[in-house]
Amino acid sequence: MKLSKHIVEKPWGCFDLPIGFDNPAGKQIGEIWYDHAQQNLPLLVKWLFTSEKLSVQVHPNDAQAKHYGLSSGKEECWIITDAKPDAVLGMGTKRTLNADELRSLSLSGEIEDIIDWKPVKIGDYFYIPAGTVHAIGAGVTLIEVQQNADITYRLYDYGRPRELHLDQGITVSDARPYDDKRCGNLTNNDYKKIVSGPYFDLHYCQGSDSASPIMQDKPSWIIPIDGPVMIGDTMAQLGDCIYAELGDDIMINSDHQFLVAQIF
Repeated sequence: MKLSKHIVEKPWGCFDLPIGFDNPAGKQIGEIWYDHAQQNLPLLVKWLFTSEKLSVQVHPNDAQAKHYGLSSGKEECWIITDAKPDAVLGMGTKRTLNADELRSLSLSGEIEDIIDWKPVKIGDYFYIPAGTVHAIGAGVTLIEVQQNADITYRLYDYGRPRELHLDQGITVSDARPYDDKRCGNLTNNDYKKIVSGPYFDLHYCQGSDSASPIMQDKPSWIIPIDGPVMIGDTMAQLGDCIYAELGDDIMINSDHQFLVAQIF
């Protein structure tokens, strides 16, 4: 089934969305995310569109989230589908920081300079473990696949009048250089397994044949990247997200790029 689409305005969003995404009201759209009207799914899929930097932020792990009375933490993977020439993502810090340093740099704004800003291009992908201090730069369009938890602690927001969460954010931060191996680029790949657990598997596919080895009896989220994908009798256009239940017929027919996220 096609998941419900939610369009979210953000101060860092875009008025002009990529081809395939409509913005008839002319709003500043930062996110489009997808859920099930009657069921709380374990994964959340989003598209993000940025005209400015997002806040410097961090997410807790499962144990930390439960300490705060929440159901789960939040780990996520980013897949870049478009990027301006100077686009960057901030992932990790240039050196390891203790809690006092992280607080001081967040309060002064100097954290913006110690974030490790990495240039990005189309096809880059990065897995962001819980505890990673991170930020998304301007001029980026990306798909985010994440644990379905609305839990973000802002450490710094460039003077925007939004609440910060320094106490919680510093407590859950692992402020050190980013070294996760689940990163790379999808260029010249017909198929690539981007993520293998612990919360989801994520597959990049180009064309129907590349998807056939992974179409097993697992709940799956199918996300078109650059064109339509036929899943059974359902056509998913760019901007749609299809959810297939355990045991559903999820035969895929497409000549385009798409992602398949699966849980165990």
